[in-house]
Amino acid sequence: MPEDGGAAGNGRPALTIRLTSPRGFCAGVDRAILIVERALEKYGPPVYVRHEIVHNRFVVESLEAKGAVFVEELDAVPNGVPVVFSAHGVPKSVPAEAERRGLFYLDATCPLVSKVHNEAERHHRAGRQIVLIGHAGHPEVVGTIGQLPDGAVVLVETVEDVARIAVGDPGNLAYATQTTLSVDDTAAIVEALRRRFPSIEGPRKEDICYATTNRQQAVKTIAAGCDAVLVVGAPNSSNSLRLVEVAQRAGCPRSALVQRAAEIDWPWLDGVHRLGISAGASAPEALVDEVIAACRQRYDVTVEQVSVTEENVSFRLPRVLEDA
Repeated sequence: MPEDGGAAGNGRPALTIRLTSPRGFCAGVDRAILIVERALEKYGPPVYVRHEIVHNRFVVESLEAKGAVFVEELDAVPNGVPVVFSAHGVPKSVPAEAERRGLFYLDATCPLVSKVHNEAERHHRAGRQIVLIGHAGHPEVVGTIGQLPDGAVVLVETVEDVARIAVGDPGNLAYATQTTLSVDDTAAIVEALRRRFPSIEGPRKEDICYATTNRQQAVKTIAAGCDAVLVVGAPNSSNSLRLVEVAQRAGCPRSALVQRAAEIDWPWLDGVHRLGISAGASAPEALVDEVIAACRQRYDVTVEQVSVTEENVSFRLPRVLEDA
């Protein structure tokens, strides 16, 4: 067996791939995709979907091939066809508009995002203003802010924002978070909020979802022992981008995001002997397999599975689709 970094008998350089687990699809993504697939089976194409069902072009294009039609807003949805709302959640104005038009809709919002919505509404009913930690413009943030009246939610993105925000009553606040944030960054922002607003209320249970937390922990486990890390995911996927940042901060500055194997910059991997691979929660395992297969064409590959926990979470489908 060649030494680490040496050439194998076939002349290709040796490469050890450290493959994280958990990686890839989470329960909320599985459920959202299955809702579209079951709707196509039950009602036939076309089934319209408002926004990408999850942030991954491979998934979107696969569903388009089966008859799904993706649109940005409801005004592009004709009457008489089903429409699905994406896993990221939507403002209340969206189902209200669907009902006004008499559209049949299916809500694929991840139950863990719905939990954040419910917490925000609970605090609002108690008279508290909500400080939402998240990324401006992200569909999940837009959906959460849209659960409440204008002015009920103040958005912060960084620790520095905490010092600048203006609130109505500093003694009557609660915070919530986007589910796909960096665990460490969010903890720092929460700490800053608690310093400035000591009586601020938090969620009953952590808002950052189990899948985000687990994937970040898995990447932290491998990063320092890798020469490079590739995260399979989309550039508009918050949880995938956070995995790249986590890898860089955890000891592997040579970390990057790729959507498909075709995007790999092979010269960038020159001199790499130990490559970490993970995948965001909206990236299918087929794309991870594709990346590993591309590595095998250029390297003598050994794959090491690195598992930090087992996931057994699942979510029910809407009742109308359970028998589809």
